[in-house]
Amino acid sequence: MTDDFLYPAESYLLIGKIIEPHGLKGEIKIFSFAGQPENIQYYKKLLLVTSSGKISQPYCTETCRIKGKSAIVRLSSVNDRSGAEAITGMGVLILKEDLPQPGKDEFYLYPMVGLPVVTTQGRRLGTVINIFSNGAQDLLVVQDKDEEYLIPILDSIIIQHDAEKIVIEPPPGLLEINSGDSVI
Repeated sequence: MTDDFLYPAESYLLIGKIIEPHGLKGEIKIFSFAGQPENIQYYKKLLLVTSSGKISQPYCTETCRIKGKSAIVRLSSVNDRSGAEAITGMGVLILKEDLPQPGKDEFYLYPMVGLPVVTTQGRRLGTVINIFSNGAQDLLVVQDKDEEYLIPILDSIIIQHDAEKIVIEPPPGLLEINSGDSVI
């Protein structure tokens, strides 16, 4: 679901997309790429990005409420429907430095993108190219040449991860599920 927006990923995190105006007073509906629209209310500054990579000045979040899987947000200096229409389709960024510190036994998923994934037996599976939620759980998308693996982000599967690599203990059949190889 994440659209392609150009932005410096070392400084920013793409958290959603403005999908439509909401009402007449400048509110917008933001679809959260993390699947947790309620988190948007904790970010006091949002930046917008066009698909070509033009990043706005920071907007202050004036109000935020949740409606289904989206957040209805009022941004500073967006005062009417035409202002909201003008920013519809833009990506929503936050500065990584503005992220709250994770709690004990918590971590952010975005640093996993780009890390190599190996099994506890030393088999290299590839590199994490994306993370997404299937509604039930978050999944690592691991790719190596023509092979792609979907690895659930579960304590029982991800044995160790750090800034260098991710080590997994895949249950029987997990790696073969997309290959067409029978595991009977």
